[in-house]
Amino acid sequence: MDKLKLWMKASRFRVLPVMVIPVVLGGLGAYAWDGVFHPGLFLITLLGAGAAHLFSNMINDLWDYRNGVDVAAKETAAAISTNSGFLAGGIMAQRTFAAATWSLFALAVACGVVVSLASGWWALAFGALGGAIAYFYVAPPLKFGYRGKGFSEIAILLSFGILPVMGTYYVQVEQFGYRPLLLSLPIGLLTTLVLFNHHFLHWQADRKSGKRTLVVVWGEKKALVFSKGLAVLAYVSLIVCATAGAVPWYALLALITAIPLLRVYGTMKDENESRAYLPLMGASLKASVRCGGLMGLALLVQGLLH
Repeated sequence: MDKLKLWMKASRFRVLPVMVIPVVLGGLGAYAWDGVFHPGLFLITLLGAGAAHLFSNMINDLWDYRNGVDVAAKETAAAISTNSGFLAGGIMAQRTFAAATWSLFALAVACGVVVSLASGWWALAFGALGGAIAYFYVAPPLKFGYRGKGFSEIAILLSFGILPVMGTYYVQVEQFGYRPLLLSLPIGLLTTLVLFNHHFLHWQADRKSGKRTLVVVWGEKKALVFSKGLAVLAYVSLIVCATAGAVPWYALLALITAIPLLRVYGTMKDENESRAYLPLMGASLKASVRCGGLMGLALLVQGLLH
Protein backbone atom coordinates (compact mmCIF):
# COMPACT_ATOMS: atom_id res chain seq x y z
CA MET A 1 0.00 0.00 0.00
CA ASP A 2 2.88 2.37 0.82
CA LYS A 3 4.48 1.65 -2.55
CA LEU A 4 1.16 2.32 -4.28
CA LYS A 5 0.80 5.67 -2.53
CA LEU A 6 4.40 6.51 -3.43
CA TRP A 7 3.78 5.69 -7.10
CA MET A 8 0.54 7.69 -7.14
CA LYS A 9 2.37 10.74 -5.80
CA ALA A 10 5.29 10.31 -8.20
CA SER A 11 2.96 10.07 -11.22
CA ARG A 12 0.68 12.88 -9.96
CA PHE A 13 -2.27 10.51 -10.17
CA ARG A 14 -4.66 13.12 -8.75
CA VAL A 15 -4.66 15.11 -12.02
CA LEU A 16 -5.73 12.06 -14.07
CA PRO A 17 -9.27 13.49 -14.62
CA VAL A 18 -7.90 15.87 -17.27
CA MET A 19 -7.30 12.79 -19.45
CA VAL A 20 -10.23 10.68 -18.28
CA ILE A 21 -12.80 13.35 -19.21
CA PRO A 22 -11.91 13.69 -22.94
CA VAL A 23 -11.86 9.89 -23.29
CA VAL A 24 -15.29 9.67 -21.65
CA LEU A 25 -16.57 12.45 -23.94
CA GLY A 26 -15.37 10.56 -27.03
CA GLY A 27 -17.15 7.41 -25.87
CA LEU A 28 -20.35 9.24 -24.98
CA GLY A 29 -20.25 11.04 -28.32
CA ALA A 30 -20.31 7.68 -30.11
CA TYR A 31 -23.23 6.61 -27.92
CA ALA A 32 -25.24 9.83 -28.34
CA TRP A 33 -24.68 10.32 -32.09
CA ASP A 34 -24.38 6.78 -33.42
CA GLY A 35 -25.98 4.61 -30.74
CA VAL A 36 -22.71 2.65 -30.45
CA PHE A 37 -20.81 1.80 -27.28
CA HIS A 38 -18.37 -1.09 -26.81
CA PRO A 39 -17.57 -1.20 -23.08
CA GLY A 40 -14.55 -3.50 -23.41
CA LEU A 41 -12.85 -1.33 -26.01
CA PHE A 42 -13.73 1.76 -24.03
CA LEU A 43 -12.12 0.44 -20.83
CA ILE A 44 -8.94 -0.54 -22.69
CA THR A 45 -8.85 2.88 -24.33
CA LEU A 46 -9.31 4.53 -20.94
CA LEU A 47 -6.55 2.42 -19.38
CA GLY A 48 -4.16 3.18 -22.22
CA ALA A 49 -4.89 6.91 -22.21
CA GLY A 50 -4.52 7.05 -18.43
CA ALA A 51 -1.17 5.25 -18.57
CA ALA A 52 -0.02 7.61 -21.33
CA HIS A 53 -0.96 10.63 -19.23
CA LEU A 54 0.89 9.36 -16.16
CA PHE A 55 3.88 8.56 -18.39
CA SER A 56 3.72 12.15 -19.64
CA ASN A 57 3.77 13.47 -16.07
CA MET A 58 6.73 11.35 -15.08
CA ILE A 59 8.80 11.84 -18.26
CA ASN A 60 8.25 15.58 -17.80
CA ASP A 61 9.63 15.37 -14.25
CA LEU A 62 12.52 13.19 -15.39
CA TRP A 63 13.70 15.56 -18.11
CA ASP A 64 12.99 18.72 -16.10
CA TYR A 65 15.30 17.24 -13.46
CA ARG A 66 17.97 16.37 -16.01
CA ASN A 67 17.70 19.81 -17.59
CA GLY A 68 18.05 21.59 -14.25
CA VAL A 69 14.54 23.07 -14.16
CA ASP A 70 13.59 21.40 -10.87
CA VAL A 71 16.79 22.53 -9.18
CA ALA A 72 16.21 26.11 -10.35
CA ALA A 73 12.68 25.99 -8.94
CA LYS A 74 14.02 24.92 -5.54
CA GLU A 75 16.64 27.69 -5.55
CA THR A 76 14.25 30.46 -6.66
CA ALA A 77 12.46 31.87 -3.63
CA ALA A 78 9.50 33.31 -5.56
CA ALA A 79 8.81 30.11 -7.49
CA ILE A 80 6.33 27.40 -6.53
CA SER A 81 7.49 24.04 -7.80
CA THR A 82 4.82 21.94 -9.55
CA ASN A 83 6.86 18.78 -10.11
CA SER A 84 6.43 15.72 -7.91
CA GLY A 85 9.67 16.47 -6.03
CA PHE A 86 10.73 12.82 -6.05
CA LEU A 87 13.92 13.45 -8.02
CA ALA A 88 14.81 16.97 -6.90
CA GLY A 89 14.15 15.96 -3.29
CA GLY A 90 16.12 12.72 -3.52
CA ILE A 91 13.09 10.63 -2.54
CA MET A 92 13.50 8.21 -5.44
CA ALA A 93 16.57 7.19 -7.43
CA GLN A 94 16.58 8.36 -11.04
CA ARG A 95 16.92 4.77 -12.31
CA THR A 96 13.89 3.62 -10.30
CA PHE A 97 11.86 6.63 -11.41
CA ALA A 98 12.79 6.00 -15.06
CA ALA A 99 11.84 2.31 -14.80
CA ALA A 100 8.38 3.21 -13.48
CA THR A 101 8.01 5.85 -16.19
CA TRP A 102 8.75 3.47 -19.05
CA SER A 103 6.55 0.76 -17.54
CA LEU A 104 3.62 3.14 -17.94
CA PHE A 105 4.65 3.73 -21.55
CA ALA A 106 4.71 -0.03 -22.19
CA LEU A 107 1.20 -0.37 -20.75
CA ALA A 108 -0.05 2.47 -22.98
CA VAL A 109 1.49 0.84 -26.07
CA ALA A 110 -0.02 -2.55 -25.21
CA CYS A 111 -3.48 -1.00 -24.89
CA GLY A 112 -2.97 0.85 -28.17
CA VAL A 113 -2.10 -2.36 -29.99
CA VAL A 114 -5.16 -4.15 -28.59
CA VAL A 115 -7.65 -1.46 -29.64
CA SER A 116 -5.97 -1.06 -33.03
CA LEU A 117 -6.38 -4.78 -33.73
CA ALA A 118 -10.08 -4.39 -32.98
CA SER A 119 -10.77 -1.03 -34.61
CA GLY A 120 -8.00 -0.27 -37.08
CA TRP A 121 -4.47 1.10 -37.02
CA TRP A 122 -5.63 4.72 -36.90
CA ALA A 123 -6.11 4.15 -33.17
CA LEU A 124 -2.44 3.25 -32.76
CA ALA A 125 -1.43 6.21 -34.92
CA PHE A 126 -3.32 8.57 -32.61
CA GLY A 127 -1.64 6.99 -29.60
CA ALA A 128 1.80 7.14 -31.19
CA LEU A 129 1.38 10.85 -31.93
CA GLY A 130 0.32 11.47 -28.34
CA GLY A 131 3.32 9.51 -27.04
CA ALA A 132 5.73 11.45 -29.24
CA ILE A 133 4.26 14.75 -28.03
CA ALA A 134 4.56 13.65 -24.39
CA TYR A 135 8.20 12.61 -24.77
CA PHE A 136 9.59 15.41 -26.93
CA TYR A 137 7.75 18.09 -24.93
CA VAL A 138 10.79 18.17 -22.63
CA ALA A 139 13.23 15.64 -24.09
CA PRO A 140 16.05 16.45 -26.52
CA PRO A 141 16.55 17.09 -29.33
CA LEU A 142 13.20 18.88 -29.74
CA LYS A 143 12.30 20.07 -26.21
CA PHE A 144 9.53 22.12 -27.82
CA GLY A 145 7.97 22.84 -24.42
CA TYR A 146 11.03 25.02 -23.72
CA ARG A 147 10.89 27.09 -26.90
CA GLY A 148 8.18 29.62 -26.04
CA LYS A 149 6.54 29.79 -29.46
CA GLY A 150 3.19 28.31 -28.48
CA PHE A 151 4.24 24.75 -29.37
CA SER A 152 3.52 23.50 -25.86
CA GLU A 153 0.00 25.00 -25.87
CA ILE A 154 -0.78 23.35 -29.22
CA ALA A 155 0.61 20.08 -27.85
CA ILE A 156 -1.68 20.21 -24.81
CA LEU A 157 -4.72 20.98 -26.98
CA LEU A 158 -3.89 17.94 -29.10
CA SER A 159 -2.96 15.61 -26.22
CA PHE A 160 -5.81 16.44 -23.86
CA GLY A 161 -8.50 17.38 -26.34
CA ILE A 162 -8.41 16.47 -30.01
CA LEU A 163 -6.49 13.17 -29.87
CA PRO A 164 -8.28 11.46 -26.94
CA VAL A 165 -11.78 12.59 -27.96
CA MET A 166 -11.40 11.76 -31.65
CA GLY A 167 -9.33 8.66 -30.94
CA THR A 168 -11.89 7.22 -28.52
CA TYR A 169 -14.71 8.02 -30.92
CA TYR A 170 -12.82 6.28 -33.74
CA VAL A 171 -12.22 3.16 -31.62
CA GLN A 172 -15.98 2.92 -31.00
CA VAL A 173 -17.34 3.56 -34.51
CA GLU A 174 -14.27 3.18 -36.81
CA GLN A 175 -14.83 6.51 -38.51
CA PHE A 176 -14.12 10.21 -38.05
CA GLY A 177 -16.43 13.22 -38.13
CA TYR A 178 -16.72 16.92 -37.43
CA ARG A 179 -18.69 16.45 -34.21
CA PRO A 180 -15.92 14.75 -32.18
CA LEU A 181 -13.52 17.44 -33.39
CA LEU A 182 -15.84 20.19 -32.17
CA LEU A 183 -16.51 18.29 -28.95
CA SER A 184 -12.78 18.16 -28.23
CA LEU A 185 -12.30 21.93 -28.32
CA PRO A 186 -13.95 23.13 -25.06
CA ILE A 187 -12.30 20.48 -22.92
CA GLY A 188 -9.02 20.72 -24.82
CA LEU A 189 -8.85 24.50 -24.48
CA LEU A 190 -9.74 24.40 -20.79
CA THR A 191 -7.03 21.84 -20.11
CA THR A 192 -4.60 23.97 -22.11
CA LEU A 193 -5.62 26.84 -19.82
CA VAL A 194 -4.78 24.72 -16.75
CA LEU A 195 -1.33 23.92 -18.09
CA PHE A 196 -0.74 27.50 -19.21
CA ASN A 197 -1.70 28.93 -15.83
CA HIS A 198 0.63 26.60 -13.98
CA HIS A 199 3.58 28.32 -15.68
CA PHE A 200 2.84 31.45 -13.64
CA LEU A 201 3.76 29.57 -10.47
CA HIS A 202 7.42 29.22 -11.41
CA TRP A 203 8.09 31.40 -14.43
CA GLN A 204 11.05 33.12 -12.75
CA ALA A 205 12.71 29.74 -12.21
CA ASP A 206 11.89 28.73 -15.79
CA ARG A 207 13.61 31.88 -17.05
CA LYS A 208 16.65 31.15 -14.89
CA SER A 209 16.96 27.58 -16.21
CA GLY A 210 16.40 28.55 -19.86
CA LYS A 211 12.88 27.12 -20.14
CA ARG A 212 11.15 29.66 -22.38
CA THR A 213 7.43 29.30 -21.74
CA LEU A 214 5.11 31.95 -23.16
CA VAL A 215 4.94 33.50 -19.69
CA VAL A 216 8.72 33.92 -19.77
CA VAL A 217 8.71 35.25 -23.35
CA TRP A 218 5.76 37.65 -23.00
CA GLY A 219 6.06 38.63 -19.38
CA GLU A 220 3.44 38.29 -16.69
CA LYS A 221 1.06 41.06 -17.79
CA LYS A 222 0.72 40.00 -21.44
CA ALA A 223 0.55 36.31 -20.52
CA LEU A 224 -2.30 36.99 -18.10
CA VAL A 225 -4.25 38.73 -20.88
CA PHE A 226 -3.71 35.65 -23.06
CA SER A 227 -4.87 33.41 -20.21
CA LYS A 228 -8.15 35.33 -19.95
CA GLY A 229 -8.61 35.18 -23.71
CA LEU A 230 -8.03 31.42 -23.70
CA ALA A 231 -10.73 30.99 -21.06
CA VAL A 232 -13.20 33.00 -23.12
CA LEU A 233 -12.32 31.03 -26.26
CA ALA A 234 -12.96 27.74 -24.46
CA TYR A 235 -16.50 28.72 -23.52
CA VAL A 236 -17.19 30.27 -26.92
CA SER A 237 -16.24 26.90 -28.45
CA LEU A 238 -18.88 25.27 -26.21
CA ILE A 239 -21.51 27.56 -27.74
CA VAL A 240 -20.22 26.61 -31.19
CA CYS A 241 -20.57 22.93 -30.25
CA ALA A 242 -24.21 23.41 -29.30
CA THR A 243 -24.94 25.48 -32.40
CA ALA A 244 -23.41 22.83 -34.68
CA GLY A 245 -25.21 19.96 -32.96
CA ALA A 246 -22.14 18.35 -31.39
CA VAL A 247 -23.83 18.64 -27.98
CA PRO A 248 -27.51 19.18 -27.13
CA TRP A 249 -28.60 22.69 -26.21
CA TYR A 250 -28.86 21.83 -22.52
CA ALA A 251 -25.09 21.25 -22.48
CA LEU A 252 -24.89 25.05 -22.37
CA LEU A 253 -25.60 24.73 -18.66
CA ALA A 254 -21.86 24.07 -18.49
CA LEU A 255 -21.32 27.80 -19.12
CA ILE A 256 -22.00 28.39 -15.42
CA THR A 257 -18.67 26.69 -14.63
CA ALA A 258 -16.97 29.83 -15.95
CA ILE A 259 -18.30 31.99 -13.10
CA PRO A 260 -15.84 30.95 -10.34
CA LEU A 261 -12.97 31.22 -12.83
CA LEU A 262 -13.97 34.72 -13.87
CA ARG A 263 -14.20 35.76 -10.23
CA VAL A 264 -10.59 34.72 -9.66
CA TYR A 265 -9.46 36.62 -12.76
CA GLY A 266 -11.18 39.67 -11.29
CA THR A 267 -8.84 39.58 -8.30
CA MET A 268 -5.64 39.43 -10.36
CA LYS A 269 -3.39 42.43 -10.93
CA ASP A 270 -0.94 43.01 -13.78
CA GLU A 271 1.83 41.73 -11.51
CA ASN A 272 1.26 39.19 -8.76
CA GLU A 273 3.20 37.03 -6.34
CA SER A 274 3.51 33.40 -7.40
CA ARG A 275 1.15 32.28 -4.63
CA ALA A 276 -1.57 34.54 -6.01
CA TYR A 277 -1.80 32.15 -8.96
CA LEU A 278 -2.66 29.12 -6.82
CA PRO A 279 -6.39 30.06 -6.70
CA LEU A 280 -6.29 30.60 -10.48
CA MET A 281 -4.80 27.15 -10.96
CA GLY A 282 -7.48 25.62 -8.74
CA ALA A 283 -10.28 27.49 -10.51
CA SER A 284 -8.93 26.49 -13.93
CA LEU A 285 -8.81 22.81 -12.99
CA LYS A 286 -12.29 22.88 -11.49
CA ALA A 287 -13.67 24.64 -14.59
CA SER A 288 -12.15 21.96 -16.84
CA VAL A 289 -13.48 19.05 -14.77
CA ARG A 290 -16.93 20.55 -14.15
CA CYS A 291 -17.47 21.75 -17.71
CA GLY A 292 -16.34 18.42 -19.15
CA GLY A 293 -18.52 16.56 -16.66
CA LEU A 294 -21.64 18.54 -17.57
CA MET A 295 -20.95 18.09 -21.28
CA GLY A 296 -20.62 14.36 -20.73
CA LEU A 297 -23.84 14.24 -18.73
CA ALA A 298 -25.66 16.09 -21.51
CA LEU A 299 -24.41 13.57 -24.10
CA LEU A 300 -25.46 10.67 -21.88
CA VAL A 301 -28.97 12.11 -21.55
CA GLN A 302 -29.10 12.65 -25.30
CA GLY A 303 -28.10 9.04 -25.91
CA LEU A 304 -30.68 7.71 -23.45
CA LEU A 305 -33.44 9.84 -24.99
CA HIS A 306 -32.69 8.59 -28.48
